[in-house]
Amino acid sequence: MPVVRVGENESFENALKKFKKQCEREGILSEIKKREHYDKPSVKRKKKLMAARKKALKRMKLYSSR
Repeated sequence: MPVVRVGENESFENALKKFKKQCEREGILSEIKKREHYDKPSVKRKKKLMAARKKALKRMKLYSSR
C-alpha cells in the first residue's frame, strides 16, 4: 500500500507525482492489468505455446538470414 507524506508547502501536483511513482515502483499498475480479466488455464497454455512458437520462428529467421 503506497503512502505519501505531504509537506505543508508541497503542491498537490508534486504529491500526486510522488504517489504515481511509488505505485509504479511497487508494480501496482502491472498487477491491475494482469487481473483485469480472467483467462482459463487452457487458454493460458495455448497463449504460452503460441508465444513460444512465435519466438522460435523469429530465431529461425534471424539465424537463416546470417
